[in-house]
Amino acid sequence: MEEQKTITRNKGGRPKKAVKKDQILAVKCSSFERRAIEARAKSTNLTVSEYLREMALTGKIDIRQKAFPKQVLALSGTFNHIAANLNQIAKKRNSGEELNALERAEIKVRSGELKALAVEVKSYLQ
Repeated sequence: MEEQKTITRNKGGRPKKAVKKDQILAVKCSSFERRAIEARAKSTNLTVSEYLREMALTGKIDIRQKAFPKQVLALSGTFNHIAANLNQIAKKRNSGEELNALERAEIKVRSGELKALAVEVKSYLQ
């Protein structure tokens, strides 16, 4: 007899967690207490569930940064826009087309923006 190999396909998606959190624990509190808990959770960059679970299990919260500061995210977005514009210009130039006056002016503006961003990054790092 021939042995048949069954091939299981990876269906993709998020991988299964080792420990699934499927239990719900309800807590009664006043509206004032709820706002206080939500404010403390927000100040530590945790969800209310994470905050309450950590406080109940360890009695303390290690403050951690989940996201980059707003200035860094804004700077990253600006760099992405400039990079997209540079790619469009490079594609046009590599295909043999010449740039018109409007496109040359756009390049000059973007170049100035890039220089200003470089100065901003240098001042932030110092």
